[in-house]
Amino acid sequence: MNDVVILGIETSCDETAAAVVKNGRDVMSNIINSQIDIHKSFGGVVPEVASRKHIENISIVVETALEEANVTYNDLNAVAVTNMPGLVGALLVGISFAKSFAYSINKPLIAINHMHGHIYANFMEHDSIEFPAICLVVSGGHTSLLLMEDINNYKVIGETRDDAAGEAFDKVARFLGLGYPGGPVIQNAAEKGQAGNLKLPRVLLDKNDYEFSFSGLKTATMNMWKKLEKTGGQNVYDLVAEFQAAIVEVLVAKTALAAKKHNAKSILMAGGVAANSQLRNEVQNAANDLGINAYYPSLKLCTDNAAMIAGSAYHDYLNQKFASLKLNAHANIIKL
Repeated sequence: MNDVVILGIETSCDETAAAVVKNGRDVMSNIINSQIDIHKSFGGVVPEVASRKHIENISIVVETALEEANVTYNDLNAVAVTNMPGLVGALLVGISFAKSFAYSINKPLIAINHMHGHIYANFMEHDSIEFPAICLVVSGGHTSLLLMEDINNYKVIGETRDDAAGEAFDKVARFLGLGYPGGPVIQNAAEKGQAGNLKLPRVLLDKNDYEFSFSGLKTATMNMWKKLEKTGGQNVYDLVAEFQAAIVEVLVAKTALAAKKHNAKSILMAGGVAANSQLRNEVQNAANDLGINAYYPSLKLCTDNAAMIAGSAYHDYLNQKFASLKLNAHANIIKL
């Protein structure tokens, strides 16, 4: 079979990204224009600003991806684009560009669920993932556990009742004045503190299910800091270390429980929070205890990128699963 070369476009939040991937795994280019420095002053992503920056950057990012991959328009087999979930205005920039670009070069269009892309990132770098598998999807917008029967067959068996883990990281970091994005700054601050010097709740840890809840932990952390400020107690680093430990402990416990109950042969992680070093280490330890393997993408494929979008589109291309030029954006997942 001839090589399949796909251009991927990702604009679901605050990264304008484009990548070229061959045969679903060979990353020929992976260009990311991040808006972190722009949104940092606001303490979070401003949707209107994100959309405007995508409009400014999308053309040059795509052209750079094609140039770095050393491919022409004719070399492409398809154009893939994220159409959900995400900020609708941001998504529409990528979708509008992808539709017009695919039409102009007479190539099929492929719509990709952003979370599918995060999950597929594991399969771009690992050959021996065995099924059934449990996948922990953990990001700024999602915290879910999936039971995977194969690469294209999975179902949600548990998810958060309120805040996603990454959302809790961002909100606590902003409240404490640590900066944005919350994940990296919380991790860095936690390394300077000691978990256990303070005590925060492990919400739903005692429940024999796969549900998560981080809103209460977020509130408890904020309330504890207000109390510490008044009494001159432990420093912020101890609080942050305990906060991170509370999130990681629950994520790992629920993932291990699901893996054990479903006789999983592998544990996977996906999403931006999967870049957290403590989470990666603890999931690996849990997998070792169960006698199975744990897999997670390299850091460059954990955060939002277009390589995972182009890679994920490979199987859709083989199955001729194409989108029409009426493709629209969706803020939430219609079907996982």
